[in-house]
Amino acid sequence: MDVIGALGRTVPFAFAAGINLYATVAIMGLCVRYQLVDLPAQYQAFAHPVIIGIAVSMFLVEFLADKIPWFDTLWDGLHTVIRPLGGALVAVTALGEASPGLQALVALLGGSVAMTTHLT
Repeated sequence: MDVIGALGRTVPFAFAAGINLYATVAIMGLCVRYQLVDLPAQYQAFAHPVIIGIAVSMFLVEFLADKIPWFDTLWDGLHTVIRPLGGALVAVTALGEASPGLQALVALLGGSVAMTTHLT
């Protein structure tokens, strides 16, 4: 497995997940589903209609939550935990078939990148 290539696929998605997890998952799913870009086979997990539907729905909830002052603070506090976990999950899914040790390292890296992006 090409580690540099794998990191090149996983780190940008973890970065984007730190900004907006739901938009990242929805866009990846739509790109795979409608073959807008050529992505590796492991991205098929994001193309399921239920995953895309949930991601778009949660994106709309997040968009509306951002407009309510006290709820926005609560939402961002909750997503301080959710976005790093989502970034780790997106990174491991984007990695594909790999050894458990490499998956753990990529999950830690993806979660750290998503957390840093979210906190910034």
